[in-house]
Amino acid sequence: MFAVSVLALILAAGAARAGEPATPTTAERQKAFAQTLPLNDRQDFEFADKGFLGTRADPIIRRADGQAAWNLAAYDFLKAEPPATVNPSLWRQAQLLSKHGLYQVSDRVYQVRGFDISNITFVRGDTGWIVIDPLTMQETARAALELVNEKLGKLPVTAVVYTHSHSDHFGGVRGVVDEADVKSGKVPIVAPKGFMEEVAAENILAGNAMSRRAQYQFGVMLPPGVEGQITAGIGQNIARGSITLIPPTVIIDHTGQELTLDGVKVRFQYTPSTEAPAEMNLYFPDLRILDMAENANVSMHNILTPRGALVRDAKAWADGLTEALRLFGDNSDIMITSHGWPRFGGAVVKDFLADHRDAYKYLHDQTVRMMNRGMTGDEIAAKIQLPPALARNWFNRGYYGSMSFNSRAVYQRYMGWYDANPAHLIPAPPADSGKRYVAAMGGAAKVKALAGEAAAKGDYGWAASLLNHAVMADDGDKEAKRLLAGVYDQLGYQTENALWRNMYLTAADELRGGVRKLPPSMTPLDMIAALESQMIFDVLAIRLNAEKAGDARLRMVFAFPDRNERFLVEVRNGVLVAQPSKGGEGADATLTVDRAVFLESLFGGTSLLPKILKGEVKLEGDRAAMSRLAGWFDTFPSDFPIVTRPN
Repeated sequence: MFAVSVLALILAAGAARAGEPATPTTAERQKAFAQTLPLNDRQDFEFADKGFLGTRADPIIRRADGQAAWNLAAYDFLKAEPPATVNPSLWRQAQLLSKHGLYQVSDRVYQVRGFDISNITFVRGDTGWIVIDPLTMQETARAALELVNEKLGKLPVTAVVYTHSHSDHFGGVRGVVDEADVKSGKVPIVAPKGFMEEVAAENILAGNAMSRRAQYQFGVMLPPGVEGQITAGIGQNIARGSITLIPPTVIIDHTGQELTLDGVKVRFQYTPSTEAPAEMNLYFPDLRILDMAENANVSMHNILTPRGALVRDAKAWADGLTEALRLFGDNSDIMITSHGWPRFGGAVVKDFLADHRDAYKYLHDQTVRMMNRGMTGDEIAAKIQLPPALARNWFNRGYYGSMSFNSRAVYQRYMGWYDANPAHLIPAPPADSGKRYVAAMGGAAKVKALAGEAAAKGDYGWAASLLNHAVMADDGDKEAKRLLAGVYDQLGYQTENALWRNMYLTAADELRGGVRKLPPSMTPLDMIAALESQMIFDVLAIRLNAEKAGDARLRMVFAFPDRNERFLVEVRNGVLVAQPSKGGEGADATLTVDRAVFLESLFGGTSLLPKILKGEVKLEGDRAAMSRLAGWFDTFPSDFPIVTRPN
């Protein structure tokens, strides 16, 4: 669902900045929208409640520092009727996702839901628990295991399965298993081929920018409430604790591959390039249970996630669902997923898989059809809608992804960002463009007046476009910021999409009070330590500031004796290139250090100088070379502006 980039998110939401109430226009639109919904269809509530065995007595799951990693009571306000500040369909979805506790799915399969943004599944083996997708955080995963042990009796964890390479499906692993048991072979960890590569490639290189944008996507700076964050569409929110990783020991690389884990037979469907670059579904033939990981959901998913990532392949996604339907559809009585609630009954499972597949297939095929008729991504997004037969399904609605956003992603995958209009070859930066538009429209006062007229008519989208130019043109225009924040409030209240709501309301929050100050984003050492050493230098390469390096040249060797590795790092022409080396490079300097110590200095902020002075770390040759190199690296800000541009 989301990547390791989210690791740098804040540990606590900020204090609320008061938004505006719903306008009469918004209130009327909510009432009218509710009339279009099949609210008498209660199957989802029946499935979500089925098998409930209880939840924690203490709603607070705490971190080691005593602060809350998760509060099960934070969304109790959802038990009321939907207010005018929340789309009624989204309110219903949030109510379903706010249910929490231990649920029995079948005789041997249990889930803990609502302890994090994702689900953790426990399958009873012959001697212990097979754990599937151990949540995002160590603390919440541990709390889930404790609840299972309390309600069902204490058993050891005998295997762990990561269904895919997003951190909400592996980050809590140290809360359920000891790494020593993994290294000894006692507890296997199973993951799809490419898992570790994708953890690095998708998550770490662009991690700082993704983390900042994820603050918008998930609304992590917003307090839960009727004028704030109410859900993320496929889970409530991200827990705030410790994300961990233990590398897998067993790799699934083809469909049909089978394993027997603690006496339980598991058949795998390998589904790369679907919801995650490395992903797989699981089928339990003796239990007739299908686990669709995150390839099937309680909402339309994202083909391009707003936090940023490579565009996903909608066709491959649909094809994967077709294959799952063919392989498992006639032999599955229950379907579970990594988010949301199960589906019960063979016919229900088949219908779900077919209709969910059709939604992604329709999205792909009709976008490409319109693209080939000459329509641009924005034109397609304004037109495309699911047909009524698919749109009536709650699970195809746009709580997380949307047809609008996704169709532009399909367009981007095939055609890129350029729409072939030469006027768009060299677009002006937002601040420059804003100044020119404001001047062309007769000045800031005129723009704000036009925006006010649009807002009074309920045309909040156009009002936002106008006011965005005014804010970009003049960062000091407090009135324009106030007006735009109010418009974003109404757009956030009205939207059915949880992520859009979070993004609108986070934008409003920052327009009112500025960007909340955060420490520099840091990827946990547990993640970095799991990477190959070559990838470490790839991370360093994207931090090299070419302007600082200028035309300087430098060659430095990094030797990691604990791993018997040696790398030559060369800087020239503003580029850092690292490659394995066998010696004799004629470098300016050589640093010999255990890799763990090196990583702690790079990503944990611990200086190497004391260890160099003590002789614990060797720095040979030109000692100033290392200082020069270190001085060329950027520290990325975790609070760069998004809805403003300082003038």
